[in-house]
Amino acid sequence: MTPPTIGRLRVDGATLHYEVRGEGPLLLLIPGGTGGAASFDDVADDLAADRTVVSYDPRGLSRSPLDDPEAPQHVARHADDALRLLDLLSPEAPARVAGCSSGGIVALHLLATRPERVERVVAHEPPVVEVLPDAAEHRAMLARVQDTFRREGLMPAAAVFAAGLRPSGAAPTVTPATPATPAAPPAPPAPPTAGLTPRAAARVERTMADMPYFLGRIVPGFMAYTPDVERLAALSDRLVLAGGADSHGELPHRCAAFLAERLGAEFVRFPGGHTGLSTHPAEFGELLRKLLGG
Repeated sequence: MTPPTIGRLRVDGATLHYEVRGEGPLLLLIPGGTGGAASFDDVADDLAADRTVVSYDPRGLSRSPLDDPEAPQHVARHADDALRLLDLLSPEAPARVAGCSSGGIVALHLLATRPERVERVVAHEPPVVEVLPDAAEHRAMLARVQDTFRREGLMPAAAVFAAGLRPSGAAPTVTPATPATPAAPPAPPAPPTAGLTPRAAARVERTMADMPYFLGRIVPGFMAYTPDVERLAALSDRLVLAGGADSHGELPHRCAAFLAERLGAEFVRFPGGHTGLSTHPAEFGELLRKLLGG
């Protein structure tokens, strides 16, 4: 893995950590969830063989601190951060953009509002629930997540959220009953970073630390977003919407497929599920390169 060049960009209300690899036309990678720039580590070098690849930690996550840690988060502000990176690193030419999950929502907004700065977008499972005919049900689910977060804390809220993303009618994962109590007490569970390289352990630690911010601020702010369908339809020749081959029926996959149908945009299935970037990085990166073109 080639070490990237690290940069810091001051934006309104935050300071962004970004990483640059390669040379040539710009590709901006917008992460989803709590992944940050590190979520693209396994694909960025290959993508940088013939282009400049930029990944970053969105505001409030990991190494991109907010001036006000309690500030509400909005898609438009995050898209403006992406635009500032484009203006800094590719001021003369439009860029290609790929975003996953919540990062895909940012990429959609960037395309709709600043199309002159974007040459092509690949958005993998952006959870734009407001485009769905049953959006009201998902709004109620998201309200339950926030209520559970306030009353019971992070892990119970995360469980409600995970259940809400599963296909309708899917049974929750059941843990087998514990057998009879052993004579000796069980060993304490290993920490989540046990056995990992220092780089991987740091990534896990950052992900865990960012979970309250993601669930409490990003999820409600981003999943209430309504994309400009009319505007995106006019730009659909620049847009590829994608879903995981293993996530059919899950909420983010449904959103991407439904939006692609409404827009008349291309819909492509990537290897793996919603987190295919992490579980199938080689195949994911290869398909992403093909879709982004030269």
